[in-house]
Amino acid sequence: MILMAAQKKKKRKKPHLLSHTRPASTAKRPSLSSQATRSLIRSHHTLQKQLRAAISNGDNAAAESLQAQLAASGGLQKYQEASIQGQSAERGGDTSRVLMGWIGELLSHARHGSGTMQGKGKMRMLEVGALKVDNACSRSGIFDVTRIDLHSRHPGIKTQDFMEMQLPLGKALDEDSFDLVSLSLVVNYVGDAAGRGDMLKRAGAFLRLGRHSGEENIVGSMFPAVFLVLPAPCVMNSRYLDEERLEDIMNFLGYVKVKRKLSQNLVYYLWQYVGRKAGQLEDVVFKKEEVRPGGQRNNFAIVVQ
Repeated sequence: MILMAAQKKKKRKKPHLLSHTRPASTAKRPSLSSQATRSLIRSHHTLQKQLRAAISNGDNAAAESLQAQLAASGGLQKYQEASIQGQSAERGGDTSRVLMGWIGELLSHARHGSGTMQGKGKMRMLEVGALKVDNACSRSGIFDVTRIDLHSRHPGIKTQDFMEMQLPLGKALDEDSFDLVSLSLVVNYVGDAAGRGDMLKRAGAFLRLGRHSGEENIVGSMFPAVFLVLPAPCVMNSRYLDEERLEDIMNFLGYVKVKRKLSQNLVYYLWQYVGRKAGQLEDVVFKKEEVRPGGQRNNFAIVVQ
């Protein structure tokens, strides 16, 4: 009861997406080195985190100083350029290539077995925080892709806040829902731990169950699903989140892990959505609790409440 009272007093701000700092752009700009790109992105994230804390604490002087530092470093525009370059193919940054590799395995099984890849037309994909319209998923011909971003600069990407996007309901449930929701390097940019949990919970509401059920359709072993990509340290070196904790959270939200890949900088997951279990307790809370002690840990967390 004490925890609930504290939560009511502190009104949580609506979480913002990584997408609002990463608009797609087709303009040709001078390329930053890989090291400079990573440094600029890390610096921007750190300053933004400090700015949110200063505003939350009512420290106007610190907030003004941090805003000045952000402006001096090139501000949002420079960060956008670095993010787009970091996602470029020549940097190996198209995370959807990993997803397409996993789907390629399914395609191979479909060609050499009795099952089919899909029997009801293209699968529908929602890409949250879209940067470009020509990534691996878009070029595959497998998906009918809906791309959204808070500040789109491309006609193929709709300006839309995922957290305010109309949920598919009633007669429009099948038509407006998706087989895949991509949250690639998006959840980690939400400003607070509870907001990250809200985003993962909300993603399930956009996925349509039952479309790929049946023995003859091997896509049913993977979809509907969420493609989740996070910076590796968020899971591998966090004080409050490890892979066991993440899997517990996702299982509670109705997901089952079907694919995983860890690279030097990123961790990729494909979580199939099977729906919440009947009779599941609704009052389960995943709080910000230490799961990995140590002095050299970061404080990334995901809270479900």
